Amino acid sequence: MTPVPEPRWLTESERDAWYAWRRTFPLVNAGIARDLSQDSGLSEADYDVLSVLGSTDGHRMRISALAELMQWSRSRLSHQLTRMEQRGIVRREEVATDGRGAEVVLTETGVATITDAAPLHVESVRRHLIDLLTPEQLRTLAEVGEVLGARTGARRKA
Repeated sequence: MTPVPEPRWLTESERDAWYAWRRTFPLVNAGIARDLSQDSGLSEADYDVLSVLGSTDGHRMRISALAELMQWSRSRLSHQLTRMEQRGIVRREEVATDGRGAEVVLTETGVATITDAAPLHVESVRRHLIDLLTPEQLRTLAEVGEVLGARTGARRKA
């Protein structure tokens, strides 16, 4: 019988870091999501899609590329796009040069929606996170995000 290795219990400083993450991350996220919903009527998922498309040439992207960039399943993205299409902020179009592919495109309403929402959203991000940290803490947070993102395969969003 193979002996079971002893657990690598957290040190006090590791435990403090873990507990701080567990307590703080959901609260910061919830505050920003609440503001987004109240200020713009958008969900986090809506904003994620709109902000990516809003930063692309022509406000369009292949659906498969968008799903990969956002690290969403095609099914999840498809359901999200359906909800957004019903509100008139995106539309799906076939790719003229490729009968198999489809793109998602911001409508005029979608462009106006992200244009109006972005300043309010960035102010919320500042209020709940950015303005609470020193420049050094922000650099550390960015470094931590890069390390964790690389470890989990996350890609930077546009």
